Amino acid sequence: MCYVAAVTASEVRATSFGQVADDYDRLRPGPAPAALDWLVPSGCAVAVDLAAGTGLFTRALRPWVTDVIAVEPDDRMRAVLAARSPGVRAVAGRGEAIPLPDASVDALFISSAWHWLDHDLAVPEIARVLRDGGRLGVLWTSRDRHTDWVADLERRREPGPADQAAQADKQARRRRQVTLPENGLFENLQHESFTFTRTMAVDDAVNWYATYSGLITATDEDRAAALAQVRAGLLSRAGADDLVEIPMRSACWRADRIARN
Repeated sequence: MCYVAAVTASEVRATSFGQVADDYDRLRPGPAPAALDWLVPSGCAVAVDLAAGTGLFTRALRPWVTDVIAVEPDDRMRAVLAARSPGVRAVAGRGEAIPLPDASVDALFISSAWHWLDHDLAVPEIARVLRDGGRLGVLWTSRDRHTDWVADLERRREPGPADQAAQADKQARRRRQVTLPENGLFENLQHESFTFTRTMAVDDAVNWYATYSGLITATDEDRAAALAQVRAGLLSRAGADDLVEIPMRSACWRADRIARN
């Protein structure tokens, strides 16, 4: 008898982005420039962008690092990355199984994907490939929920009833926190945030919202209803030119790999 493992809702959402890979690359934001200055250690020669998606953070790293290796499990996302990121080595892999030798990289970064990893497996694997003293950097770059109207918009984008959407938004906030196990692998965990403003046409901003997993995997009806709510909120903030200035934030964490015995 053949048994097929059940696919969880989280796994469905985590693997959904390849369906919208082109829009993801076109509409998702890169990091705040100041975030790179804070995250990338001096003298960094080899860095990994783990769960690299279509390469938004990969390309931001290129001016800072001699050799950037992008590790991405989804073939569709990785194809866009390879096509749009000259000079970058793109390889198949995941946080729980990184296809690189021990102690081979100076820094490893995870942009907007930490919450998709199995931390019990990924943290030791990240420590394995980092050289002693190497940098782990984790960040999320998205709309700034510290701004009231943006926080309201984030709740609107969650499909389903209002109370369910509010709960989903709270869960999303909790997932965007970085804690590391006390297993003797990392030290000096620090946190910093960097804000900036992104000016977009309302249509582009609505389509940007549509690249998030909750809406990719929603029913057509729920997706349409949520995006209509988002559009209404954006239009209320847009100028006569149909452009809206969106407050943004790169929330960043960094830690150092403890020296091996």
